[in-house]
Amino acid sequence: MLEQISRIWSRYSGVYLDGLLGTLWLSLVTAVFAVLIGIAVSMLKRSKIRIVKVIVDFYIEILRGTPILLQLYFFWLLLPKIVPFEMSDTACIVSALVVNSSAYVAEDIRSGIQAVDDGQREAGVSLGMSMRHVMQKIILPQAIRNIMPALGNEFISIVKATSLASVFFVSELTTAYRTVQSATFLAIPSLLISGLIYLVLTFSMSRVVGVVEKRMKAYDR
Repeated sequence: MLEQISRIWSRYSGVYLDGLLGTLWLSLVTAVFAVLIGIAVSMLKRSKIRIVKVIVDFYIEILRGTPILLQLYFFWLLLPKIVPFEMSDTACIVSALVVNSSAYVAEDIRSGIQAVDDGQREAGVSLGMSMRHVMQKIILPQAIRNIMPALGNEFISIVKATSLASVFFVSELTTAYRTVQSATFLAIPSLLISGLIYLVLTFSMSRVVGVVEKRMKAYDR
């Protein structure tokens, strides 16, 4: 087995590295846009207009309550038919990943904001600050410290979720495994290489998230 893995890696390492770059690219793009949309969704969720809150709650529950693979198929099939321009498979899958992740990011942000003591909000208002300034100067700086670890974990989840893009032949790490397996007919060794790369990647990111979380806790003290 080890000999087969070594032989596959020596010949197809470029395929795996291209897949790794594809995974990182998909993850980064998804994370950036998911955070932007998640911020907007979390702000709308705090709206005093009931219909807005109902729509946002429905949006979050649908995305968190249905399988992500189902959502990928939905976007892959629907988007090319409703948008006035041509969309590639990659664009459809990225859109689905972004929308799915934005629901989780929105909940992370909401939880981070709610974790800030209401007394600080009331104190800011009593000093004559507007709610906008209270949010910018008092609430958000503290909420960010609460949110960052959750966002780090969400990014790790995004990295693992990108593996589903292989179903649609989008270039990433699991697609690299399928390519190598088709060329070598050695399914298990090819799969083990992809699995080890995923493990190293997610373990490294978990360690970074852990370090950041510890430093933030130390800062709070």
